[in-house]
Amino acid sequence: MLVDTQPATYQHAPASPEVRDHWVNSQLIGVLMDNMGPSLLAGVLSLPVLLYLMAGQANTVALALWGVLTMAMLVMRYRLIGIYRLRHDSLEGPQRMSFVQRYKWSWTIMAVLWSGPVFLTYQVASQATQFVCGLVVLGHGLLALTTFSAYLPVFRRYTNALIVAVLVGLVVATVRMSHKPEVVQTGLVLMALLILFWGLLVMAGRRLHEVYRASFELQFSNQELIDSLTLQTRASLRAVATKNRFLASAAHDLRQPVHALSLYADWLATEPEMARDISPRILQSTRAINELFDSLFDLTRIDAGNYKVRLQHVNVEKLFDDLSAQFEPVAVGKSLRLRTHTRPTIIWSDPVVLRRILGNLISNALRHTHQGGVLIALRHREDMLLFEVWDTGVGIAREHQQAIFQEFFRVSQHQGTEDSLGLGLTIVSKLTSLMGYQLALNSVANQGSVFRVMMPEFTQREPVQENPSGAEDNSVF
Repeated sequence: MLVDTQPATYQHAPASPEVRDHWVNSQLIGVLMDNMGPSLLAGVLSLPVLLYLMAGQANTVALALWGVLTMAMLVMRYRLIGIYRLRHDSLEGPQRMSFVQRYKWSWTIMAVLWSGPVFLTYQVASQATQFVCGLVVLGHGLLALTTFSAYLPVFRRYTNALIVAVLVGLVVATVRMSHKPEVVQTGLVLMALLILFWGLLVMAGRRLHEVYRASFELQFSNQELIDSLTLQTRASLRAVATKNRFLASAAHDLRQPVHALSLYADWLATEPEMARDISPRILQSTRAINELFDSLFDLTRIDAGNYKVRLQHVNVEKLFDDLSAQFEPVAVGKSLRLRTHTRPTIIWSDPVVLRRILGNLISNALRHTHQGGVLIALRHREDMLLFEVWDTGVGIAREHQQAIFQEFFRVSQHQGTEDSLGLGLTIVSKLTSLMGYQLALNSVANQGSVFRVMMPEFTQREPVQENPSGAEDNSVF
């Protein structure tokens, strides 16, 4: 089975529709509150004019009550603007929406109050007064189109309350004057025109709202794009810096064995009789160069996404036996004990990748352990399998426990790091991420370390075989 490891192109995760809607609605509420100033000014200017025109023609008590209530609502709306500017203008999202929800009743009451002149003057005052009052009421309806349409719920609430209240006023007056056919006919015509005006007003408000919303949605998308490009630019700069550091360190580490190899070759050319002494050193330098190139190629393939994972059944006991056979001579040469601990277990993994991970951890443990030994173990947990590599070595100080997974990092004061390339743990970190495993480290300086490769349960789920009877056993262990 092949698993494509081509890394996904870096992208800034787009915001959820809920986040977008909250942001857009908060901006629309901001426009609504910014436009309340002209609406308030129009109300303050039209109120004394209406009171002057209706004085002596409408019921005095009703007119005074309407005037007091309207003035109180205008003052209240002025205070409302102040509350918004002070407490909510700098906030966005749910805070602004909760503010509108708390005071939404004020738009309804204000709309009903502006329908008052129709109740007070229709078929009661002079035609000129009725005409002016009608114009003012229609003017407030048109003003709502430009003032409140940014936030559709408020616009609908205000417009519906205004038109319905005016319609009720016309119906009441028409019923009261039903004994006059010409009044009934005029009332019906006015009601029809008012309903038509209502429909046109709602339609225009919806379209204007869509323009507002589309504008802010475009602004939100542009900001998302800017943020994404900014993050990608920063990631690219970090990648370039990492590659530069990587290449500089690789050139430095490669220069040492190549230079040594050149010196040994010159020495051998001038003193051929020293071949027996020089040959092991030449071999050691050659192995160091090969190890460096192998590690660099591994890292390059992983980063480029060309590392193909082949998942199959792996016998853990056989894997541990092979690793013991590979590293036992190193352990014996340093007078260390190399032990394994597991029980018969078949896992689902890539044997080459798993051997590379554990091999690098064992090699790292043996390099930094000078007495005691190294233990390789597989432990079973309820929701995962844990490969552990224990050592009794020099340990890793807390301040270095993150840096050791970086390319070419070596703890300078550690004995045994002189011939280390500083790439083994980097490869382990990248391969565990590639396989979906988790890598953990516990270490105490001068006491030892334990590296844990955790294989979550989902990594052990085998794919459904389309033809089980014809499947071949691809296990290599």
